[in-house]
Amino acid sequence: MPPVASVVFATHNRAERLRALLRSLEEQTVPTDQFEVVVVDDGSSDHTAEVLADAEARGVLQLTAIRLQPGRGPAVARNAGWRAASTPFVAFTDDDCVATPVWLEAGLRAWDGDAERVVQGRTDPIPSELDREGPFTRTLRVRSLGPFFQTCNVMYPRALLERVGGFDEETFSVPGGEDCDLARRCFDTGAHAVFADDARVQHAVHELGPVAKLKVAWRWSETMRLYARHPAMRETLTYKVFWKKSHYLLVRALIGLVLPKRMRLLRAWCLAPIAPAYLERAQVEGQGKVWSAPYFLVHDAVELAAAVRGGVRYRTWVV
Repeated sequence: MPPVASVVFATHNRAERLRALLRSLEEQTVPTDQFEVVVVDDGSSDHTAEVLADAEARGVLQLTAIRLQPGRGPAVARNAGWRAASTPFVAFTDDDCVATPVWLEAGLRAWDGDAERVVQGRTDPIPSELDREGPFTRTLRVRSLGPFFQTCNVMYPRALLERVGGFDEETFSVPGGEDCDLARRCFDTGAHAVFADDARVQHAVHELGPVAKLKVAWRWSETMRLYARHPAMRETLTYKVFWKKSHYLLVRALIGLVLPKRMRLLRAWCLAPIAPAYLERAQVEGQGKVWSAPYFLVHDAVELAAAVRGGVRYRTWVV
């Protein structure tokens, strides 16, 4: 019988992560002759090509590999992937994830053939990598519906992707916002979303280092376009202005620092929450490393600057 679903993802210089993802797809409870896998190699320079060739030679998956050279970014790559797919249901994931065995089966069950239904699944860190978490790592947790509909675990009817034209390649040249924008444009045409808790993937815990993590914080400028294009997204902001609560606390503290000394009580009010907030973050996100509190403050300052830059660029008030 022809495949009923297409698993689509882009990959870039993560050959070993890619190998793990492909192995997890081989272990799906949906028989491998009932779904296809479309991988878009977005300009990799490592041994990604060899990993894909090995998977094709194994013949377990119905695998189509597309190579973009040079790399064009995730929006272009994912569009190339779903457009090459041949089924009415497209399940997106990312190359730094592994799918649990029932992932695709649970996603198909939640979709149930509804041409207007987007399915979002659950994402947790890879359990064996939890001990890596620390101040300079990055992973992803998605445990309820929305608001960003990350492509690590989201599924669309193909007809819906065709109706809205897929990912916006012009606006989103780097990772960050292209997935949420796609979902919001679908909802604007009448689509709706459901959350499938049992459609689970596990996300890598990336050890970035202090400088690379700051570079990630700086790249979020394009993401601010979301709030100009989709005003309803402001409901997700702190006080409908601040991208994150930590940005609010940082701006509040900065105001306190520039207030005249005679405004002692107002200065104290502005500055009071900043130290406890970052010490708590050092305990939780920094895995108890108190020295990480100043780093998180610097990280948020860079992220705040990126948000302001994007807000100015797209003429929307987000900080």
